Amino acid sequence: MASCTICGKKRAVGNNVSHANNKTKRVLMPNIQRIKIVTDGGTKRTHVCTRCIRSKKVVKAV
Repeated sequence: MASCTICGKKRAVGNNVSHANNKTKRVLMPNIQRIKIVTDGGTKRTHVCTRCIRSKKVVKAV
């Protein structure tokens, strides 16, 4: 699984907790999209999370 190239967000591990307080492992995946972004060297395709796209930390290439 890829991680965000801007903020470094990647999968997190936690527990599913049932009503009977049984705990099983689960994986929390971030919403990572593969988009074309504008850099100083031109455009490149990279993995970016939707939080970084929404907060304008990257400039999407048209």
